[in-house]
Amino acid sequence: MEPAELLRHGDQVLVAVVEVAGALVIFVGAVWAVVRFVVEGLRHRTADRFTPIRLSLGRFLTLGLEFQLAADVLRTALSPSFEQIGQLAAIATIRTALNYFLGREIRQEQRQVADGGRRP
Repeated sequence: MEPAELLRHGDQVLVAVVEVAGALVIFVGAVWAVVRFVVEGLRHRTADRFTPIRLSLGRFLTLGLEFQLAADVLRTALSPSFEQIGQLAAIATIRTALNYFLGREIRQEQRQVADGGRRP
C-alpha cells in the first residue's frame, strides 16, 4: 500500500471514529434524558423538574455536534476540492448556528434555574 493511500485510508478511519463518537454522545444524552424524564415524570408532576433534564440534553447535543463538525473538518483535511470546501462551509455554518442557539438557550435556562424558576 502506498503512503498516500495509507494516509487516505487512515483519514477515513479517523473520520468514522469521530463521527461514531459524536453519534454516541448524542445517543447517550437522549437515552439519559428519556430515562430522567420518565423517572421525574412519575415522581413529580411539575414543569420545573424538567429544566435540568433539558439543560443536560442540550449539553450532550452541543458536544455531539462538535464531534460531528470535527469529523467534517477531518474529512476535508487531505486535498479537498472546492466542492468539499463549500460543503464544509455550509455544514460548519449550520452546526455553528445550532450550537450558538442551543448554547444561548442553555444559558437562559441556567439563569432561570438560578433565579428560582421565575420566567422573565
